[in-house]
Amino acid sequence: MATSDLITPATNTWCPGCGNFAIEHALKDVVARMIDEGTPADEFVLVTGIGCHGKMADYLGINSFYAIHGRTIPVATGIALANPDLRVICCAGDGDCYGEGLEHLVFAAKRNVDITLVVHDNRVYGLTTGQYTPTSPLGFPGRSTPAGSPEYPLNPLALMVGAGATFVARAYSRRLPQLRALIENALSHRGFSFLEVLQVCASFYNQTGYYDEHTYDLDPEEFPIADVDRALHLAREWDYSRDSRISLGALYRSRLPTYQEHLAAQRAGIREPGRAIREFLDERT
Repeated sequence: MATSDLITPATNTWCPGCGNFAIEHALKDVVARMIDEGTPADEFVLVTGIGCHGKMADYLGINSFYAIHGRTIPVATGIALANPDLRVICCAGDGDCYGEGLEHLVFAAKRNVDITLVVHDNRVYGLTTGQYTPTSPLGFPGRSTPAGSPEYPLNPLALMVGAGATFVARAYSRRLPQLRALIENALSHRGFSFLEVLQVCASFYNQTGYYDEHTYDLDPEEFPIADVDRALHLAREWDYSRDSRISLGALYRSRLPTYQEHLAAQRAGIREPGRAIREFLDERT
């Protein structure tokens, strides 16, 4: 399949300069490469929520499902449980995922559900023209907070490490090669893959200059990847102040039995957690 075949003829209504374009094309390139390497196109399923990111279901030519606000992850989980052979990609926004859908996010990480979540984090409700979200900075002067948001922002990566996600990474929409690589790593990971993308909102919160100046790439060879302390340190390095650094890359990756694998072990009559399930899974792989 040609890469261009994965872009639908639907009219694109994203604002010029929107970071969603980069995420769309990075996803397209990775999926096209995997199809060329033998993965059937019908095995990909994209679930999106409500927000500017949700239009990805219209623009990317693979199986897709529009979920309601905050419910992308339970829909994606249901699809993955019904057919474990599918590669389920879940796109969500920061308001969609960290606000309305936060409990679903935490439980998907805790369960280690085998899906890939890409969070389009522009730190603003762009579709409704500029309200603050859970990741907007303290003092954010949005449409609903003209005097400035009185809340500190959520730290999603630290939350995901603590909740038990087995792949945690951060990308930036203006670093396309790295974004492609992290999407590919997330899709190839067996378990809950969480990829936050710092996505530029050109209309309501354009942080291009700030991200260009403060982001830096992690060296994947510098530390053991399955290091919770290191991952939490990197996640907390960005304290949302104007002078802190923002790490890009994979912060954490480990291999644990997935939610689907635990259920398969139970169906096979294995009730004992831990070692017996691991032995069962080793035999299957």
